[in-house]
Amino acid sequence: MKQGYGLLIPEALADLCDPARTAIIIYDMQRGIVPQVSTGPQLVDGCRALLTRARPAGFRIFYTRHISLPNRAAGVAQLRRAMIWQRVDEAVGTQPAFLPDSASAQIVAELCPQQGDVIIDKITMSAFEGTYLNIALRDLGISAIAIAGIALEVGIEPTIRHALDLNYVPILFLDLCGSRSDDLRERSISTLQQTSEVLMPSSADWLSLFP
Repeated sequence: MKQGYGLLIPEALADLCDPARTAIIIYDMQRGIVPQVSTGPQLVDGCRALLTRARPAGFRIFYTRHISLPNRAAGVAQLRRAMIWQRVDEAVGTQPAFLPDSASAQIVAELCPQQGDVIIDKITMSAFEGTYLNIALRDLGISAIAIAGIALEVGIEPTIRHALDLNYVPILFLDLCGSRSDDLRERSISTLQQTSEVLMPSSADWLSLFP
């Protein structure tokens, strides 16, 4: 940990393996999303192992869920996205895929949130836009986020970029972030590496620092 002007400035991964500084975000590991990537089962197992170690260590756990609004309330952007994702030509031909009470919107059973965990519902790609996540983290004194889930190129990368703008230190677990293809995954990793501000360990590297 570096020091300057009365501040502690994290430099290495070990500086952030601390529940007083870092929160864990499990991004969109939902029943309707996990099957969309080929590595879904491995990601579920890896996230479960991460949480099994992180909870007893005192880390705060935040889940995100991508949800849909009913079509009449969805608005232009949401309907346009539904048309693109569902490959239909008319908005009236779309179906809200992730209504909050639907099975597809729920966190997979293997990663079921526990008492004390927080679920953040969002209709955006960044987990910070239009949610209370930033307020909650600031009030806890959190300065870093460690993120895992699906999909790297769709929502995790925007969340990390937003986190940088909010002056958090992002930690991206490379082995616990799914993508639709290897090419998309490598492209996202490459662009995030260009910032030189995102830590990209494996979950095993991070867990090896636990007492």
